[in-house]
Amino acid sequence: MWRRASDLAREVAGLLPRPGERVCVVGCGTSLYMAQAWAALREEAGLGLTDAFAASELPRGRDYDVLVAISRSGTTTEVAHVLADAPASRSVALTAVPAGPVGERADAVVELAFADEQSVVQTRFATTALTLLRAHAGDGGVEQSIVDAERAVSAALPVDPAAITQWTFVGRGWTVGLAHEAALKLREAAQAWTEAYPAMEYRHGPISVTSPTSAVWSMGPLDPALAAEVRATGATVVSSPLDPLACLVLAQRTAVAAAEARGLDPDRPHNLSRSVVLSGSALRAFA
Repeated sequence: MWRRASDLAREVAGLLPRPGERVCVVGCGTSLYMAQAWAALREEAGLGLTDAFAASELPRGRDYDVLVAISRSGTTTEVAHVLADAPASRSVALTAVPAGPVGERADAVVELAFADEQSVVQTRFATTALTLLRAHAGDGGVEQSIVDAERAVSAALPVDPAAITQWTFVGRGWTVGLAHEAALKLREAAQAWTEAYPAMEYRHGPISVTSPTSAVWSMGPLDPALAAEVRATGATVVSSPLDPLACLVLAQRTAVAAAEARGLDPDRPHNLSRSVVLSGSALRAFA
């Protein structure tokens, strides 16, 4: 799917933001974290201002050239609401289901139906969408990420989930979004105690809860001095040489293993559904 997304990026390049355009990208949950990762990547590549927001928290009064909306289900209420009053000259949606409120309200749609999934928990759609956006941004690491992902789907897990009671994921730049997403996967699928931070923020409070039953997992290279401080707490340090997006695959598999060890169904977490569609008082409160 990542290979297909990388090829598709060339086909839909005319729909996606051009270099220099001011861009806002929105999503909810996992899609928000993919939005954050891509926004950082696009700015790091020098392609133009790129803001990422939870769809429910888009500031009023902003003006952009392009609004990019990410929604696997194509039905997320907050995303559809933003598209109905898009603060941009044009909008484009990335979705697995274009025949829904999100696709209908966007000016253009990039369809990723081939990456849809039955699980409530997002894994393949999200990473496929980000791969497409990485490729569109000219990220030279996409091909290596695909090679590394092939290793990640079968490699031994870097830590025994049964030995960990608290998980902290960290990243820098675009991988901060991946850290938040990895934490969400453990939280959703396994009801685990998880946190996520920019790596250099770890010393500013989060280290206080770290113990010998903690894991501090970096979604990219970890500063040696910070790694030493983590090890001094007795915690397990995870820092994989794999591409950060492939490293996320390892975290996804760890979430599955942790859920199964607890007798949970990782595809159907407690209190969650495939899409959040608001109605009644919940919709009025959002609007």
